[in-house]
Amino acid sequence: MIHVEGIDDRMVANNVEPFYLTHPGEVIKDELEFRGISQRRLAAEIGVPVSQLNEVLNAKRSLSAEMALLIEQALGIDAAPLLALQMNYNLLSAKRDKSFLERMKKISRIAAVF
Repeated sequence: MIHVEGIDDRMVANNVEPFYLTHPGEVIKDELEFRGISQRRLAAEIGVPVSQLNEVLNAKRSLSAEMALLIEQALGIDAAPLLALQMNYNLLSAKRDKSFLERMKKISRIAAVF
């Protein structure tokens, strides 16, 4: 979290959580559509089942490091930002999961903070 003296931390742009979560599959899917490349063609090129690629593109499966690197090789899209997007998606999804938040409330801190 970024702290700016005299400004509410929630008002600093880098601290604002997006309302809508963006899965990296959406970005890849948009890129495929823009380039006119079918899911079937990309799946064949990178050697994965079409169903597996489709699940990533439709946010039903997480983007793995391996899949991100395969997509980077085939499309020239840097894997690192895609994986960062996946991590943010996972973290925000967990923070918005009410049952998970209830579970977290029951955990006490066992290490001292210095």
